[in-house]
Amino acid sequence: MHIVFVGAGGVGGYFGARLIAAGTRVSFVARGRHAQVIAEQGLRLTSPLGDLLVRPHAVAADSGALDAADIVVFAVKLPDAQAAAVSLKPLVRPGTVVLPLQNGVEVADLLAAELGPAAVALGAAYIAVKIGTPGVIEHGGAFARLRFGATHVGQIPALQKFLGACTAAGIDAEMLDDMRHASWEKFVFLVGMSSLTALTRLPIEATRKSAELRALLQSVMAETAALARAEGVNLPDNFVSGRLGFVDGLPATMKASMLHDLEAGRPLELPWLAGAVVRRSQRHGLATPACAFITAALSPYVQGAPAPVGASA
Repeated sequence: MHIVFVGAGGVGGYFGARLIAAGTRVSFVARGRHAQVIAEQGLRLTSPLGDLLVRPHAVAADSGALDAADIVVFAVKLPDAQAAAVSLKPLVRPGTVVLPLQNGVEVADLLAAELGPAAVALGAAYIAVKIGTPGVIEHGGAFARLRFGATHVGQIPALQKFLGACTAAGIDAEMLDDMRHASWEKFVFLVGMSSLTALTRLPIEATRKSAELRALLQSVMAETAALARAEGVNLPDNFVSGRLGFVDGLPATMKASMLHDLEAGRPLELPWLAGAVVRRSQRHGLATPACAFITAALSPYVQGAPAPVGASA
C-alpha cells in the first residue's frame, strides 16, 4: 500500500516515520528546508516511545510528481488547507481515501468540496509533537494515538488496510463507527487547550493553578460542547467536567500546537478553533462570550507575528 502524507510537520512526520520504520511505502508532499533535509538526510524522530531515522519512498513539493495513493493523510496546518486541498487531485484515483488529521471540525467539508464526499473520511490525531529543527520531529509525552472512520462504505477496505499498517508499526490506532462524534469530543478539549495555553503564553500548568483561568477554560469548553449538541452531537451533561479531569492528568509542561505557532511567529489556527465556535454558534443563536474573548485577544497574531509598532511621543 502507498500512503502519501500531505504535510511532513509534527503530526505527519511522526506517524509517517513510524509507518516507514515498519516497512510501509510512505511518501511526503512537503516544501521548504524541512522537506529538503528529509529528502537528503532522512527523517529523524526523537520520542519517549523510541527514536528513529528513516527514509521515505519519496519527497516532493508537487503531488503530481508522486504515484497515486491508497491513503492520502492530509496533515497540513489549517491556514494552508485550502491551497493544499486543491493540489491533491493527482494523488486520488478510484478507491483512494483522503484522511484529514487537522484540528477543528471543518476541514472534511473543505476536502469534500474539492474531491467529492465519497473520497473523504474523518480522522483525528492525539499527540504533542512539533518540528524541532529541519528534518527532526520532536515528540513530547508518552501518548500518540490515531482514530479514524469511514463516511462512506466504499472507504472501509482501504481504512482497514491502513489500520493494519498502523498496528504493525506499533501505532495506537482505532477505527470507529462514529468518527464524527469523536471529532467533536476532541474539538471541545482542543479549543480549550489551545485557547488557554496561547492566551497565557504558558504551559497548561498555569491554567490548572489559577481558579480564574480554570474557570475560563471550563467556559470555553462548555460553549464548544453546547455548539456540538446544537449540531446534533449527543455529548453527555458531564462531558466538560470529564475533559477538565483529563486536563488535570496532562504533563505540566504541555502546550497546544497553537502556542508553538504563536511563539514561532507563525499564522494561528484560531479561526478554525475558538473562532469557529463563535462563527458557527451564531447560526444557532448561542452566546459565546468566552470564545469571543479568546478570538479577540489573539486576533492580532492570526497572520503571524504582527509588525512592531513605532514608539509614540
